[in-house]
Amino acid sequence: MKLKSFYLIVLLVVSNITLKSMEEFNPPSTEAIPVVDTLFNYQIIDNYRWLEDKKDPKVFEWSQAQHNYTINYINKNFKQYPGMKDEIRAIYDRDNISAPFFKHDREFFYKKIRGEQQSKIYTRIKNKEVLIFDPIKIDPTGKTAITSFVLTKKGDKAAVGVQFQGNEVNTFYIIDTKTGKQIAEPLSGLSSWAWTQDEKGAYLWERTREMLEKQIPTKTYYHKIGDNRKEDILLMQPSDPKDFENIWDAEDEPYTIMEEADFWSNTLYIMPLVSTKASLNNGTAWTKKIFSSKEFKATPDIRKDKIYFMTNHNAPNWKVMVADITTPEFENWKDFYPEKDTKLERYAFTSDYFLAYYRKDVLAHIDVYDLNGNFIRNLEMPETAEPSSMSYHKLTNTIYISFTSVDVPTKIYSLNGKTLQWKFFWQDTTIKVDAKDIIVEQKFYNSLDGTRVPLFIIRKKDIQLDGNNPVLMYGYGGFNNVVKPGFLNHYLSFINRGGIYVLSCLRGGGEYGEIWHQGGMLKNKQNTISDCIAACEFLINEKYTNPKRIALRGGSNGGILIGGMAVQRPDLFNAAVCAVPLLDMVRYHKFLMGPYWIPEYGSADVKDDLDYILTYSPYHNIRYGLGTPSLLVKAGENDARVDPLHAKKFAAALQNHKGQVEPVFLHIDFESGHGSGQAIDQMIDNLYFELRYIMDRIGM
Repeated sequence: MKLKSFYLIVLLVVSNITLKSMEEFNPPSTEAIPVVDTLFNYQIIDNYRWLEDKKDPKVFEWSQAQHNYTINYINKNFKQYPGMKDEIRAIYDRDNISAPFFKHDREFFYKKIRGEQQSKIYTRIKNKEVLIFDPIKIDPTGKTAITSFVLTKKGDKAAVGVQFQGNEVNTFYIIDTKTGKQIAEPLSGLSSWAWTQDEKGAYLWERTREMLEKQIPTKTYYHKIGDNRKEDILLMQPSDPKDFENIWDAEDEPYTIMEEADFWSNTLYIMPLVSTKASLNNGTAWTKKIFSSKEFKATPDIRKDKIYFMTNHNAPNWKVMVADITTPEFENWKDFYPEKDTKLERYAFTSDYFLAYYRKDVLAHIDVYDLNGNFIRNLEMPETAEPSSMSYHKLTNTIYISFTSVDVPTKIYSLNGKTLQWKFFWQDTTIKVDAKDIIVEQKFYNSLDGTRVPLFIIRKKDIQLDGNNPVLMYGYGGFNNVVKPGFLNHYLSFINRGGIYVLSCLRGGGEYGEIWHQGGMLKNKQNTISDCIAACEFLINEKYTNPKRIALRGGSNGGILIGGMAVQRPDLFNAAVCAVPLLDMVRYHKFLMGPYWIPEYGSADVKDDLDYILTYSPYHNIRYGLGTPSLLVKAGENDARVDPLHAKKFAAALQNHKGQVEPVFLHIDFESGHGSGQAIDQMIDNLYFELRYIMDRIGM
């Protein structure tokens, strides 16, 4: 009896029960069919291995039943928020013209009229808009989206990549950019495209759905425009599916670069230009290996008689090195922009200057140097918003710098490459947002091991810190990605209804360079979760909120974070959205693009890696008798990156878990992939559904 009483207390304490009138949560049942794997010294039981086979009709039927139950249950039992879906539609479904971009003397832009499901590509000729590519003509359902627009040097031709339902397998259409007329047959089953310098051909990266499913490494070909694909010349294919290879021609100089790489290291070769079919057939050899590392990475940039490299070689905050093009080997590299105590993120050359774009405490700044690398001054910004991107247009010697803020999606200023004079260039004026009462605060807190971690708190300025505000916190913490404030999009609806939106800059990201990234990868992955635990505790201790009013959101790599929080510290929050997540870290690398991420997470095929993975893998750390908060676990059935098996197995395990009190919902989008390629109506429905779930759960 004492044991039963203790068990009941545990359930009540950790479940953060929402006391409201709801029908009993009774999702479609899931059969447990145990499979036992013996890995090194471990016997690992997987009750839901059968859900990995998405081609099995039983799995598809189960997936549809789970999704339909989620939709019906939430629609019946969760609050509606009048006007909110219209607010979301006003942001995403509006007359929207992108910022113009340039190639040589040509101007291009994306445009979508309200009601259209996908953006189209336009050019401007003699001040007249000309439509040159419309994906709706390819697929009237609106489920085919543009993924890339690769222009030739003069901008007279382009290869336009499209994908269907977010499957990340592209078909490229080759067009004349003045008329939009197709000038060659479409090429399908590709991941990417690069024009050769002579523009008579292209480098193609072949990646079909079959190759993804079987984890066959991407093949790189030379293709002559107009030829049959059977005539393509295979240039390279890595033997290990975690690796990839690249090849590209310099834009002006007579050189080709080839790269062998994994996610975080590479080897570089330089050779005479090889983009003619004759030289390829003659078997042109890679002439010089110029860099090779299994720990560091370098990206080359050829400029006349010099070759520059942005690298983290013994420089976790990155630096720029330079060599003569005649002696490009690593031993000849010299520092041009040495590593500093701030993280270099990108750079640009003009006729007279070198501009370094870097981060200090997450926020971006730009410094000006001369062409010999000597510091001149900090670049004063034309307004208080943070610069978000930087690109150079050689023909006009102009740098275009974009700015974003919570209420402005994009504003662009041009910077004269000789005088460094600012000039307003363009702003997205198709949306009007009143954010005068919204403030952005940057705060710092100590993680569980004492590490100082930043976060951003976005709220209305009149919010009272009484410990009872609804909070939605987003986290990612991986792959060197930087989390920072930008345009708030649909989260404006959440904030304007009294919510506090928090962005957590967790280890594993790129906010402080490679040391910060390495602090949340491989055998340090627990730090990402620990940083989030400490962030929740900070928000509670500082009286922003309390556990019953905290919701979390994360996706993809961030799914590890949400799953980890759910099984490790369910007492700290009351709901979470776990989107297109990684959750089974023992088997992730066996599916789709998983091998690419072995440098980030390690592999269960290596005992030392498995020892650590088992300490945090969410699917393997569900604890008997300890329930999680309510979760909305989301997957894309066509996901080419993270297989939907993660979401399905985790949801099934929790729904069948002894000790689970709060509802765990499974939401599957059967017409999209890893979040990309959705039609506008589909996107709006999904965003509103997700916000409804979050806001109702945390009492809004």
